[in-house]
Amino acid sequence: MNKTATAIALLAAAAVASAAQAQNAPKPMEKCYGISKVGKNDCKAGPGTSCAGSSTRDYQGNAWKLVPKGQCLTLKTPKGHGTLEPQA
Repeated sequence: MNKTATAIALLAAAAVASAAQAQNAPKPMEKCYGISKVGKNDCKAGPGTSCAGSSTRDYQGNAWKLVPKGQCLTLKTPKGHGTLEPQA
């Protein structure tokens, strides 16, 4: 193999490795309030709760789940859409 072919092969290998790393990189997430079912929240859900799984009612406004960034406001529940801020 000549030097040019070797260089091209190395560049191609680097591009494939870079693409694989990008696919495995963690996706940005955000807290989405008011979308979890009872006991399915990801962490503390306001007064009277401790942490994950402690929400006391479906779609509790101060209980959140992590969702991919940008999807929260599009998630619809019987009580409305998810929010980026806790609700009463």
